[in-house]
Amino acid sequence: MRLADLPVPADLIDRYAARGITDLYPPQAACVEQGLLEKRNLLVSIPTASGKTLVAELAMHAAIARGGTCLYIVPLRALAAEKYTEFSTGARVGIATGDYDRRDDHLGRFEIVVATSEKVDSLLRNRTPWLADVALLVVDEVHLVGSPDRGATLELVIAKLRRLNPSLQVIGLSATIGNPAALAGWLDAALVASDWRPVRLRQGVYFRGQIRFHDGCREVDATASKSDDLNLCLDTIAEGGQSLVFVNSRRNAEGFAKRAASAIRSKEPALADLAHRITDLAVTELDRTLAACVSRGAAFHHAGLRREYRDLVEDGFRSGAIRCIASTPTLAAGLNLPARRVVVRDCFRFSGGQGMVPIPVQEYHQMAGRAGRPHLDPYGEAVLIAKSEEAIDELFERYIDAPPEPIVSHCGDPGVLAGHVLSLVATRFARTQEELGAFMQTTFYGYTHRNTTALEPSIDEALLFLLDAEMISDLSGRYEPTEYGSLVSRLYVDPLTAEAITFALQETEEYSDVGLLHVLSATPDMPALFVKARDMEGLSRFAYEREDELWMEFPWEDQESFYRALKTALLLNDYIGEASEETICERYEVAPGDIHSTVTNIAWLVHAAARLARMFRPEFEREVADLELCVAHGIRRELLPLVRLRGIGRVRARRLFTNGLVDPEAVRRAGHDEVARILGRGIADQVFAQFAEKDRTGPGEGPGSEADSTGGTKRGLGESAERPRTGPRQASLHQFE
Repeated sequence: MRLADLPVPADLIDRYAARGITDLYPPQAACVEQGLLEKRNLLVSIPTASGKTLVAELAMHAAIARGGTCLYIVPLRALAAEKYTEFSTGARVGIATGDYDRRDDHLGRFEIVVATSEKVDSLLRNRTPWLADVALLVVDEVHLVGSPDRGATLELVIAKLRRLNPSLQVIGLSATIGNPAALAGWLDAALVASDWRPVRLRQGVYFRGQIRFHDGCREVDATASKSDDLNLCLDTIAEGGQSLVFVNSRRNAEGFAKRAASAIRSKEPALADLAHRITDLAVTELDRTLAACVSRGAAFHHAGLRREYRDLVEDGFRSGAIRCIASTPTLAAGLNLPARRVVVRDCFRFSGGQGMVPIPVQEYHQMAGRAGRPHLDPYGEAVLIAKSEEAIDELFERYIDAPPEPIVSHCGDPGVLAGHVLSLVATRFARTQEELGAFMQTTFYGYTHRNTTALEPSIDEALLFLLDAEMISDLSGRYEPTEYGSLVSRLYVDPLTAEAITFALQETEEYSDVGLLHVLSATPDMPALFVKARDMEGLSRFAYEREDELWMEFPWEDQESFYRALKTALLLNDYIGEASEETICERYEVAPGDIHSTVTNIAWLVHAAARLARMFRPEFEREVADLELCVAHGIRRELLPLVRLRGIGRVRARRLFTNGLVDPEAVRRAGHDEVARILGRGIADQVFAQFAEKDRTGPGEGPGSEADSTGGTKRGLGESAERPRTGPRQASLHQFE
């Protein structure tokens, strides 16, 4: 089937022709035959690199031609950025990944909106009007409906969007679905399932110098090094290919990359530039180790790296300069980074409370699917490593020949339902118990269970909690959101998190940054750092000596959670105290990427706390709002007046402050030349242009005024009277007291 014969825009056909794509792959042709361009729902379960993105683009441009808006949901922010760039040629594309209490009405003017499932859920909770106009929904990595931690959100987003627009066309994309017929049935979708790949994939098991496949064996030089994993990589590199090695921990990824770099010793000229770009930004030993590995043609990739470094590693691998990457499974989660050979070295990983457990079959298939680069590799290989002769057959049976696990709904999981029930009531999707049950019937849970009576006790429990928390009210069997409940739903925080914050705000006598950060770090919405035995002395001493600053009482029954939250709070306190990244990494034994993720997670919770403080403890609102800015910039409070100037961040603000310019008026009085001496002429031009703007607009409207002093927290509900706490509500929050 030729692209030129399809009823899609000519510029789309021309763009693909410029890349050498003029004919559809068999699975793509099957999608067209099943009604892709005629608004038919499809579930597309085909291997990685078989053209799922082209399928989505064909459908989106057909929908755009009909005057519709397209919504493309992805699981990761990095993947959203990748798809935004990919789709931006030939269409007006918007991207939405953060700020969970905004409606983002402006996105309605775009033809394609790329967003994470959590962002779409927040847009639904904030009643974003353009969502009702979405004609096509594309769900990338739709198998994540079965994810224990994020699956319920994605599932309910799909159900809500289908309720909002009954004529919505839905296309689900995935390479690994264990029960595709069930998922297709829920979506009322035609199923297009295929194992066709543009590059042949061979899956095998390596043992003692030989890779065993179903159709034969392949010899590998076992003398190149003392390690099986490295020998498999060197074998691929010797014939002009690249390798990905998946391991079970960051330390193992870094260790393998160092061994590979010593063995590869590439002289590729582009590597020196890549390594130099990393070195220029390097502040920790991890950064410098990465630069050293990259300079010789190897790299590691995991969540501990800063996003800029991960981007550089990915770009270096795509260009062919980096020959080998050792990674935790982050690379397998949808990023477009194929290689000739994928080595799945570790089939076991540590799980809290269980020890070392086998990885899921679905995860293996996600990693194996990265093997084989279209138009570059004659084949792709995914290789497991056996520790004994007996393990060979076991690995074939457990992973290579096994289908992915069936997708299971997690809507009924404890702790998941209360937040979603609140959102359904707050957005008027369901307002009675009967309507809640009917809505849940439209979910994948309802489809696979055929009825939702099993959920009734969980729904009742959620309703009782929300009533007791005064987030909803019962008007003769019809539920209405309270002002508090509406705010919690729009803020996109767990109701338990909101209760912990409001309880702490009302119970404490004195405001304390570390006290609030400690409470926030103990909530369900905040992943806390792990505590090691050597941390305990310092944490215990801080808790004893600074007890008056902490808002949480010491819980003898759950000391670990208390100390994990305290360690996280102290890291954040050091961050806003302007401790260097290297100091924080050493002090808390974390990586730069961990600092970034911790700050990103807490930033939203501090914002939510500021909104809740306005409602329940107005005298604390300004303190919390200032903390929000401190977290956003990583600064002490003394720099707040300066960072309210556009273009002035933590480094420039500190330079101004050190030179005696402590606020915008001091900067203005110092004059352009003095500011140029401190910050450079270009920045000085920007700053004094802002002063001129303020002079034109008048006081209270320009930069640095009260209107923008809270970093955008002064939106939404106004102040309301303090609400008394009752015994039962305190009991429901005992884990936070």
